[in-house]
Amino acid sequence: MPQHEASSQAESIDVNSASAVEDLAKRFDATPQQIRDAVKAVGSRVADLELHLKGTRSSSNEQRVDGQS
Repeated sequence: MPQHEASSQAESIDVNSASAVEDLAKRFDATPQQIRDAVKAVGSRVADLELHLKGTRSSSNEQRVDGQS
């Protein structure tokens, strides 16, 4: 069985797969919990998750952490 990656626009993420959640979190500069919350909000389609995450954050997590000094 081929391994599924979160690279295709039409692909969905399996939130029960820790590695899939972590990979997507890195790709979208998010935390695994943010990925899980986004799936609850918009479903598991990767394209929908990307739009949701980009739309709900005006800055990246890295920028937020840097700005809290």
